[in-house]
Amino acid sequence: MGTSSVSKFLTLFVMLLIVGSKLIHCTVTYDKKAIIIDGQRKILISGSIHYPRSTPDMWEDLVQKAKYGGLDVIDTYVFWNVHEPSPGNYNFEDRFDLVRFIKTVQKVGLYVHLRIGPYVCAEWNFGGFPVWLKYVPGISFRTDNGPFKAAMQGFTQKIVQMMKAERLFQSQGGPIIFSQIENEYGPESRAFGAAGHSYVNWAAQMAVGLNTGVPWVMCKEDDAPDPVINACNGFYCDAFSPNKPYKPTMWTEAWSGWFTEFGGSFHHRPVQDLAFAVARFIQKGGSFVNYYMYHGGTNFGRSAGGPFITTSYDYDAPIDEYGLIREPKYGHLKELHRAIKLCEHELVSSDPTTTSLGTYQQAHVFSSGKRSCAAFLANYHTESAARVMFNNMHYVLPPWSISILPDCRNVVFNTAKVGVQTSHVEMLPTGSRLFSWETYDEDISSLGATSRMTTLGLMEQINVTRDTTDYLWYITRHFIFHTHAFEISESSILKNPCGFQCQYQSIRIISSRWTRAYSNRGVSRACSSCLHQWAIFRHAFQDYFLNRSAFGTRENRKFTFTGPANLRAGTNRIALLSIAVGLPNVGVHYETWKTGILGPVMLHGLNQGNKDLTWQQWSYRVGLKGEAMNLISPNGASSVDWIQGSLATGQQPLKWYKAYFDAPGGNEPLALDMRSMGKGLVWINGQSIGRYWLTYAKGDCSSCSYSGTFRPPKCQLGCGYPTQRWYHVPRSWLKPKQNLLVIFEELGGDASKISLVKRSTTHVCADSFEHHPAIENYTTESNGESTRMLHEAKVHLRCALGQSISVIKFASFGTPTGTCGSFQEGTCHAPNSLSVVEKKCIGRESCMVAISNSNFGADPCPSVLKKLSVEAVCSTVSDTTRPNTRR
Repeated sequence: MGTSSVSKFLTLFVMLLIVGSKLIHCTVTYDKKAIIIDGQRKILISGSIHYPRSTPDMWEDLVQKAKYGGLDVIDTYVFWNVHEPSPGNYNFEDRFDLVRFIKTVQKVGLYVHLRIGPYVCAEWNFGGFPVWLKYVPGISFRTDNGPFKAAMQGFTQKIVQMMKAERLFQSQGGPIIFSQIENEYGPESRAFGAAGHSYVNWAAQMAVGLNTGVPWVMCKEDDAPDPVINACNGFYCDAFSPNKPYKPTMWTEAWSGWFTEFGGSFHHRPVQDLAFAVARFIQKGGSFVNYYMYHGGTNFGRSAGGPFITTSYDYDAPIDEYGLIREPKYGHLKELHRAIKLCEHELVSSDPTTTSLGTYQQAHVFSSGKRSCAAFLANYHTESAARVMFNNMHYVLPPWSISILPDCRNVVFNTAKVGVQTSHVEMLPTGSRLFSWETYDEDISSLGATSRMTTLGLMEQINVTRDTTDYLWYITRHFIFHTHAFEISESSILKNPCGFQCQYQSIRIISSRWTRAYSNRGVSRACSSCLHQWAIFRHAFQDYFLNRSAFGTRENRKFTFTGPANLRAGTNRIALLSIAVGLPNVGVHYETWKTGILGPVMLHGLNQGNKDLTWQQWSYRVGLKGEAMNLISPNGASSVDWIQGSLATGQQPLKWYKAYFDAPGGNEPLALDMRSMGKGLVWINGQSIGRYWLTYAKGDCSSCSYSGTFRPPKCQLGCGYPTQRWYHVPRSWLKPKQNLLVIFEELGGDASKISLVKRSTTHVCADSFEHHPAIENYTTESNGESTRMLHEAKVHLRCALGQSISVIKFASFGTPTGTCGSFQEGTCHAPNSLSVVEKKCIGRESCMVAISNSNFGADPCPSVLKKLSVEAVCSTVSDTTRPNTRR
C-alpha cells in the first residue's frame, strides 16, 4: 500500500470514527433551565399531530407546515387499541404506521415526543385501551394490579423495541427526544391512594428500565419519581413548577382550543390569549411548550370516544382538520416562536429578575452577561392598556398582553397585536355529481330468528358486542308455549278519552346510550304529554315499526325514556335497538361503566297495574344485517338487490343508501355535506369517514373577548347550526372514477341533497398599524447589539397553494374601520391605496406591502397613527397558467 493510499485510509477511518461517535453519543439531558440536546441548551416549541387522525399522504405536508410555523418537536400519543385489536395481533399499517410517521418527522428535520402512555384519554374510544383488556381475568385499570401492569408493560415494551429496532431514539441518532409513560394520572392517583402511589412508582421504574437513552415524562402527576419529569397540561401553566428544582419546566398540553361534542357549539380560543399564555409560561422559566392540538384531524371510523365526541377533532388548531393553515392563529404563533428564539440564549442561561412596572404590570428580565439582555413586559389588566417606563424608555402595553424585547430595548412582538393576515375558508361545490342512488332497507323482520344469545334479564351492551359494532338489538321473543312473551287482554287496556292509546299505555326504559323500539301496531298519533324530557340517545320500536327516539348528552349519559306503547290484545313483542356513540375515555375505573339498556323496562297503564319486562327472557342480535353482509364494500354492495327510486320520499329510519361519484379535479381538501341527513355512518370505498349526526348546537355565541382567563364556554361559535355539517373525505381514499359511497341512516333523511364539496380559501385580509414590530427585520450581532430597526411595518397576504390573488376588494392606508369582510374607509384615506396594493399583489400567490408614506405618496393625515387594511380574493389557477409567486 502506497503512502497516498495509507493517507486516504487513515482519513476515511478518522471520519468514520467521528461519525460513529456522533451516532453513539447523541444525548438528551436537562437542567432547571433548558432541554440539552448534544450539549446545546434549548427552548423547545412542540405541536401535537396524531397519526391516526390524518392519512399518510397528509403527514409530510402537516409536518412541513409545523416546521415552517416555528416548531421544533412533533408530539403524538400511541394508540394501543388500533395497534393491538386482539391480544397478540398487531396492526401498524396505513394510518397506524407509527414508524413511518416518526420517520416522516425525522425527514423534515424535527424532533419527536412519543407519548406511549399507553392510556391516552384524547377523546379517543375507551381512552386508547383495547376493549379486550377489560375482560382479562382479575384486571383493574391504572392501579397496582398485576394483570393490568403485565399487559401495560407488554405493550410498552413492544413499542420501545420497535423504536429501537428502527434506531429512532435520539440516543441512537433518531428524532425521539422524550417518551411519556402514563397520562394525566393525578386525579386517579389521589382517588386510588396508596395503590395509586405504588402504581406510579412501578410505571416509572418499568419505563426507565427499558433503557431508551432519553428522558421519560409524566404529565399532570405531581408525584412523578426521579428521574421522570412531571409536566403540566392546561389552558395556562405559568403557575406550575416541577417537583424537583433540577427538572425543567415542561408544558405538555397547551390547549389551542377545545374538543367539540354533538349538540354543542364550537369552542374558539383567540390567538391573542394563547400567545399570552405561552409567553407568560416562558417568562416564568418554561423550557418546553406543546400545543394540543397543532393539527387535530378527524376521528375516522368509530374512534371518537367521550361519548358524543364529533367526527371532527379540529380543536381550533393552527392547522385545521383538513390540513389548511388557520390564520391568524398560525401566523401569530409563528411570530411568537421567532421572538422566543431570539431570546433563547438569555432564557437558557439565566434566571429572570422580576420588577413591578405598575399595579398589573411586570418586567421579567433575563441577563447572562454585560451585553446580553432579554425582557418580557407584561400587562395583566383585562381591560386597560398601560404606559410603562422600562430602561428609561416608554412602552404601551395593551390589556392582557406581553411584549418581548430580545435586547431589552426593541419590541419585536406583542401577544395582543396581531399583524398577520386572516384567512377565510368556505365549502364550495366541486361539480362532482353523486349518481346511481339506490336504497336497501335494514332487515328487521328476522330479528328473533337471527338472534344468537338468550338470557333472563338485560345484558350490558359491551359485554355482548365487545365493541365490534355500535349496534345491539334487545328483543323479547314469543315462543310456541308463550312462556317468554307477555300477554295483554283487551280488558287490560285502559281506554284513552282522546280516542287513541297514547297518554296512559307507555313504555319506560332506563339506559345509557341510544335506543329504538318497534311496534306491531305501527306509529300512532302522539300527544305532547306522551314524552318526558330525554337525557340520552334512544329509539324505541315495538314489533318492528318506529315508535319514538330520544338522546342525551356527554354530561348526562344515563337517561330514562318514556313513550307510547301502542299495545294490542294478544301477544306483543318488543325490540329495542341500542346504539353506542363512543365509549368513555376518562374517569376512575371507567372500564366498569355500563353501556346499553340497563333497565328497568316497564309497561305502564294496564288495568292490572304496571308490567316489569326487565327480567323476562331477552334475545340479542349484535350489529346490523347490512354490516354482516358487508354492504360497505364494493363486493358486499353488489350482493343484494338495491332499490332504485325517489330518495326524497324515502326518508325512513334504518335505511342503507348507495351511490357513486367521480373524484373532482384539483388538490383542495374534500368533504361530504350531510345537512339533509339525520344520524348514522358513512363509508367511501369501504373506508369509514366516521359517525355523522345533524344535531344543532346549543350555547351562548353572543360575545368573545381575548382578554381575561379563557375557558371553553367563553368563546363559542355556531350556536343554532348543526354541530357538524361537513365530513372530511381524504383524497387518498378516492379513485379517479366510480367511487362507492355507502350510508347507513338511523333516523331518516333526504340523501338526494348530499353533496361533495371542497374546502377553499376564498379571501384573505390583513390589518396592521404603521410601526408594528416587523420581527423579520430584527437581527443581532454576536455581541448582542441590534443592527437593524423594526419600524418598517408590512402587510403580508398569502393565498393557499395553487391559488393567486385575483381581486383586491378593499384597500385603505389611513384610518380604516371594521374587520375582515366589513372594512370601511375612515376619516383619513390615501386615494391611491387600491392601485398600490393591486400593483404589488394581483396575480401573485403572496405579496408584501410596506406600511409607509413613501409607498402611498403624501402622508394622508400627519401626526395620526395610520394603518393599512386590505381584503383580497383568492382564486384557483391551473399549473400551466400559474404566475411566478413571491414568497
